[in-house]
Amino acid sequence: MNISAEEKNRYLREAEVVLAREGFLTDRIRTGGLRVLLDSLPLCEVPESGGVTYRMADVSTPERIAAKDKVYSIVRAVAEYMYQMERAPILKVDGLEDSYKVLADFNSVVLAGCPSKYGTQFVTWDRDFDHRGVSHGHYYTGLYASGNYEAAKRDFATRSGLIPEQQVFREEQLIEIYRCCADTLQNDAALSYKREKAIQEVQEQIEQCLPDVIERIQQQEAEPTQEQTM
Repeated sequence: MNISAEEKNRYLREAEVVLAREGFLTDRIRTGGLRVLLDSLPLCEVPESGGVTYRMADVSTPERIAAKDKVYSIVRAVAEYMYQMERAPILKVDGLEDSYKVLADFNSVVLAGCPSKYGTQFVTWDRDFDHRGVSHGHYYTGLYASGNYEAAKRDFATRSGLIPEQQVFREEQLIEIYRCCADTLQNDAALSYKREKAIQEVQEQIEQCLPDVIERIQQQEAEPTQEQTM
């Protein structure tokens, strides 16, 4: 598969924007990829072809390993949607000024993306009966473009009827499930090996969906509760 130099450059620019929003410093390297820094020290590199490369010496602590994994999760999502954006058709409907591209279309529901200087913006719409217009937009914009992409895909899947809404957990629900799993593993001394393994697999699956789930739990625990502040 041949990918043009322009397409590679657009991918790297998007990755720069998203990584910066997540607190990572980046700079271009002579080979054409990105160097990612954490605490002003090299963490890993993002080559033009996607993915990450790293030296073991640069990921020598659990915190830096987690950061490297987070970078990989981000650039993997960016590579996925940028590849689709490069090849997707323009959404042709009445009254739409921005150049949105159709990433998915099913059951009169469309998932679209639009490039911007703040990173790719995503939205799901209902199509009109004659498919000449769209309405009831659910917009996914903000700081974490790759996270917005995953959220937009979930919304499209449930909104279009591909997946029943009851089968999809919201992010805050996944965080609480992860927390309950951790409490059970730590406090249930009578836990069998089979159950322990099953709970660990649940945690691993949540970590794949929310690479920063532990960080989010730590932030929640650090916040004072309403009772403490009264």
